[in-house]
Amino acid sequence: MKKNKINILDTPFAPFIALIINLFIAFALYIIARIEFLLENYSYFSTDMSIGHLLKLFGGGYMFDRSAIVYTNSLYIVMMLFPLWLKETPAYHKICKWVFVVVNSITLVINLCDSVYFPYTLRRTTTSVFSEFKNENNLADVFWGELIVHWYLVLLAAILIFLMWKLYVTPKVRSSLFHTAKQRILYSVLLFVLLAAITPLGVGACRGGLGTGIRPITISNANQYADRPTECALVLNTPFALIRTIGKDVFTVPDYYKSEKELSSVFTPIHHPKPTHAFKKKNVVVLIVESFGREYIGALNKELEGGKYKGYTPNVDKLISQSATYKYSYCNGRKSIDGMPSVLCGIPMFVEPFVLTPQSMNTYTSMAGILAKEGYHTAFFHGANRGSMGFLAFANKTGFQQYYGRQDYDADPRFGGDDDFDGHWGIWDEPFLQYYCTKMSEMKQPFMTAVFTVTSHTPYIIPDKYKDVFPEEGIIMHKCIRYTDMAIGKFFEKAALQPWFKNTIFVLTSDHTNLSDHAQYQTDIGGFCSPIVIFDPSGEVKAGMRNGIAQQIDILPTVLSILGYGKPFLSFGCDLMTTPMEETYAVNYLNGIYQYVKYGYVLQFDGKKTKAVYSLKDLLMKHDLKGKVKEQAQMEKEVKAIIQQYMYRMVNDKLMP
Repeated sequence: MKKNKINILDTPFAPFIALIINLFIAFALYIIARIEFLLENYSYFSTDMSIGHLLKLFGGGYMFDRSAIVYTNSLYIVMMLFPLWLKETPAYHKICKWVFVVVNSITLVINLCDSVYFPYTLRRTTTSVFSEFKNENNLADVFWGELIVHWYLVLLAAILIFLMWKLYVTPKVRSSLFHTAKQRILYSVLLFVLLAAITPLGVGACRGGLGTGIRPITISNANQYADRPTECALVLNTPFALIRTIGKDVFTVPDYYKSEKELSSVFTPIHHPKPTHAFKKKNVVVLIVESFGREYIGALNKELEGGKYKGYTPNVDKLISQSATYKYSYCNGRKSIDGMPSVLCGIPMFVEPFVLTPQSMNTYTSMAGILAKEGYHTAFFHGANRGSMGFLAFANKTGFQQYYGRQDYDADPRFGGDDDFDGHWGIWDEPFLQYYCTKMSEMKQPFMTAVFTVTSHTPYIIPDKYKDVFPEEGIIMHKCIRYTDMAIGKFFEKAALQPWFKNTIFVLTSDHTNLSDHAQYQTDIGGFCSPIVIFDPSGEVKAGMRNGIAQQIDILPTVLSILGYGKPFLSFGCDLMTTPMEETYAVNYLNGIYQYVKYGYVLQFDGKKTKAVYSLKDLLMKHDLKGKVKEQAQMEKEVKAIIQQYMYRMVNDKLMP
């Protein structure tokens, strides 16, 4: 007796199997579209293009394709796995087929069209294109003209859509096969389980991963795989670029000032330095300490608690006694992704984190990029997994020549490997800062490096061996601060023994602030209080507390000034070495309000009018002085100029001098 062959598409698993096969077809379309994109614009990518590098770009594209496919096919996925036996009919699955083919045909056409548009922009199209061309009335003519010239793309699209229709797999399971109530219930439960199981995978695909340190990927993450900004277009796909920029057209240029000349006379971020000495190729080391708010540092809070406050940072206190610090100092954002551009590029956070906006694909540089052109070796260190928080992409974008993460630490036999992993974010601060110092000692001078620590972060844990050394006290953050302070102390102990130590400028700051147990650090401006510490072992930068204002975006121009750098560059901050202390300022953005600190006051501006003015001595911000201080008008004038310069330069890609 001949046995009947079992067809998997006839089984209860048929919708799931068909779904997976069809999604693979979608992946194939994205790969073909990327190949076409490369061939269409080969002259833009042919420079130093090796097979290995091409594979890297295409490999990076997988993450963005995966995200775009899940986003655009979400309805189709739900339709295929909807837990109801009644849906298993030819008519229903014909609808599913049409949904799949139409959606993926649209994404295919968008990718193909963008290959034609790319030479005009050198980037993937984002939603800003709708604003860019909203007042144009000749788009139809342009479109049809390009269609005729690129007839072969029309042919390619037609062939691929036809093949997608023909290759589409339809499940053959039918509702009539479920004769009993039990069969129907079991089948519905099966589909529900499959849908529930695939949902978190879909969320992970959209976000770029499900790891602890993963933030939703954006177009700027393409820099992780590209050697040049232009190459990001090969990594990305256009549906993803459009989806991830919906609602992200955050930069609207105001018209406070009618001319560029008038605007620049009030404020310009372009610096034309006049160095007081010849360029000195000193090493530069920037420590960005996770959540290391000013509040925790005893040396910066000598008047707190009636002068009795000791803080939690004896080692940083010692460092501060030998460093230049400032009476008021601030971060320019409240997230790690805000801190990076602020500290290293002189770009603050306005409205949305800069790296999450389409403008992150603009041309700009950083301290690393500037100094690399002067012969510096540059490297970025982060104890988390490579690519965590988008830092690898950011480092590549801004001119860092090397990147060291958790995997690199693990690969060094001189250190403890993954035994030093905290189980959540990355390598504990103590061993990673020792690794950081060791690697710098192996670099050719001059070098510019930055390190981003991880331990002083939720879930606020420290290594077991230190739990008795740094017991719970105050708020949960304090033991982490003590541990990280100890790690910083040991780092400087080791660094002081290195031959490069006295030829190095050290900058210590935080990415942002964190938990607080003092009211003055819980106010609108208090929540931005971060340390800005400049340590010069040679003594050329005089130690002491300066009666001025400092912010993260001042670090770039200040370091360049110390070095004697004389070429134009961009930073929205000022040079703390040469700017009179009464002219120093800080600016940040909080829930729709720009906060501008200068002349002894904090002005809160909503983009149209001043909402409040507070004295900096009013630590709890209880007394609104709006309309009562003569400096208000000048502060309004200046903050308007800063905002307009920022928006204008973001929108028009003018982040270079």
